Amino acid sequence: MFNKNASKSAIRNIVTIDAYGGKYYQFKDDIFEELEKPTYNLSNFLTSYISNKDFITSTVSISRSVPEEDIDDIIEIKAYEELGLDQAKEYIVQHYESKNDNSGEREFHLFVIEPIILEGYFLPIKQQTKYIDLIIPIPLLFKALYTKDILPENGTHSFVYFAHSDAFIVIYHRGEYLYSKTIEYNLTRIYDNYCELVGEKIPENEFFRLLEQEGLKSANETYQKNLMRIFGEVFININDIIIYAKRAFEIDMIDKMFLGSVSGPIIGLDDYSQNYLGLTSVEFNLQYRIQNNTWYIDQLHYLMLLNSFEYLENPYNFINFTNFPRPPAFVNRASGQFLISAFATISLSVAYPVMNLVGTYLNEAKTFALNLQNEDASKEAEKFKKTLGEKKKELDRLDGEIKQMSVQYNAKTKTLIAIYDKKINYRLKSGILHMVADELLKFGVHIEDLKTDNDTIWLSLVGTSDEKIAEYIQYVTETHYKELKIIDIQLIKKDPDTEYYRGILKVDLR
Repeated sequence: MFNKNASKSAIRNIVTIDAYGGKYYQFKDDIFEELEKPTYNLSNFLTSYISNKDFITSTVSISRSVPEEDIDDIIEIKAYEELGLDQAKEYIVQHYESKNDNSGEREFHLFVIEPIILEGYFLPIKQQTKYIDLIIPIPLLFKALYTKDILPENGTHSFVYFAHSDAFIVIYHRGEYLYSKTIEYNLTRIYDNYCELVGEKIPENEFFRLLEQEGLKSANETYQKNLMRIFGEVFININDIIIYAKRAFEIDMIDKMFLGSVSGPIIGLDDYSQNYLGLTSVEFNLQYRIQNNTWYIDQLHYLMLLNSFEYLENPYNFINFTNFPRPPAFVNRASGQFLISAFATISLSVAYPVMNLVGTYLNEAKTFALNLQNEDASKEAEKFKKTLGEKKKELDRLDGEIKQMSVQYNAKTKTLIAIYDKKINYRLKSGILHMVADELLKFGVHIEDLKTDNDTIWLSLVGTSDEKIAEYIQYVTETHYKELKIIDIQLIKKDPDTEYYRGILKVDLR
């Protein structure tokens, strides 16, 4: 799989780096195994990724009549305008063209990040390795699954991945990246929510050991019940993202969902997903035909390895955020050129001593003449330096005033935008309650009690069957996902005295 005789012949090994979890793997002698820490070695190709929460991604459309040489500038301008980027900050803006059939416009995927974020994660690694060859936005890692024929390009696939600091969903359509979105519940938040439910701080390592070994099919009834409740909220978030993506990109259906985590597949999560979302769901634990000596390797390390193979064959089709290039070849370095020049000079001096001696006298005479001219030029230069220094102080003062005025202007702009949004887009709760009442009647469900607190509404529902209440909740979730942030009902139970079913529905407005 790794052609060591390719054009990058100096590269012998590939090192994959997880800057978030501090895990490293090395592909050496056709074996992929864990590495204690990376070191400086120019024969290593170093690859890492940047997590979904740390960059901005979007799409922009440009007319096909725009000349190719103007594309980069126009995309950068659109990025600042459409994404609301701070003009005072520096950003790395990269893009690639998506494959679509829209003959009128060209569509580009944008990936934007602040250099300071990259430095925060990767400078400590760069101090050890001196360079990092490739840093890929995490949604684009999955492209290698299709180029390496691990997954078929037909159909639509979604990938859900849980890490300690981030969780995300990525959607690919016909082998091409389509959309990605951060999920609100990473593993750390799931752990914190579990502690809140049980009312105590349980050891973190104990919780993740249970999650890794037993997942959602634990024999511990309390643990399973609380975990199922948490993942119910997780899949509400995932379902909202899928509904949005299907409508925004006109997708008929998700053919298969892959679910995984940094510690491996979560037992029972695929069954839960299939029952809750109605999608074919499987563990994200694929076969890569790569030899290793470990029972489980994080799937992201495999994806980084596959992308490294692709990059070494064709580096021009990649979004690469790295700001830490490897040092140039010796002959291209300033020190190398100096030593080569010095060696050539010494060789010539030995071969042609007389010519060198004559050249030395000529240089001394020329130097004497130039020194006389230099005295006059130095006086004139000092005069101009003084003038330039005064102008620079004036410019610094004006820049300070402009910056202060910009801060005041931006603050007023944000205030006006907030006032306009409240005035134009504010929606009365009475209208929402009237809408809820009308729809209750459609499903034969009644309200026994109602309570509100800011943007949260509690409805005490009564129905002749639990199916009617469930149908009503499903209808509201699918119809009003734009107006409602969270809709949740903890328990529907039958009243033994009245034979009616009762449940308390909690709704959080956006």
